[in-house]
Amino acid sequence: MDHINLTQKKEAKLQVDSLGEKLKVVIGKLPSDGVTLVEILDLVGKDSLMLLTGFLSLVFIVPVSIPGVSTVFGSAILLIGINRLFGRNLWLPKSIANRIVSSDKLRVTFDRALVWFHRLEQVSRPHRLNWLTSDGLIGVLNNCALILAAILLMAPFGMIPFSNTLPALALLFLAIGLMQRDGVCILLGYLSNFATIIYFTVLIAAGGMSIREILQQILG
Repeated sequence: MDHINLTQKKEAKLQVDSLGEKLKVVIGKLPSDGVTLVEILDLVGKDSLMLLTGFLSLVFIVPVSIPGVSTVFGSAILLIGINRLFGRNLWLPKSIANRIVSSDKLRVTFDRALVWFHRLEQVSRPHRLNWLTSDGLIGVLNNCALILAAILLMAPFGMIPFSNTLPALALLFLAIGLMQRDGVCILLGYLSNFATIIYFTVLIAAGGMSIREILQQILG
């Protein structure tokens, strides 16, 4: 019995490690000048939309700002979630699919973010609470959580610390959970969404109070 459990743990670890290796291979194949979302999709594979979601979310784990990336990548993840929700093939508008992003900046950011991704991977174990990754109502809720995280990622708080990191964590946990059928990662994705909403609520409330104080000083 102990031998079986040990074997299962080794297989689980190998399976989890393979996700990071796949992302590392994709990063290594990025063009030297610039890259479009279509080219990234070709590198990842059209049948690996959750891997693509993890790849696109990875850039937001580290505090590096790349102009336009939040909108382009966030929109792509949003469309992935919507297409999954309605069971359709991925469709991307040309304005998003053909938008060129600097490969050099992406590669540096991805290399730094991979360190964190490997740490997140260690949390995952395949087929743990896998009923949370089933189809039906649970599947609908998971896709809605994916859509919500993408919307939160595109919120106009990009220059504020952790405003992109928290929804990116939600997307990464959800993507890993769905790929590994790991319900614990799914729950962590939901918690990250909840933490993001609380954080944004605090930011909005603090901003509102600041504006109110400024107006009071101006108006006397």
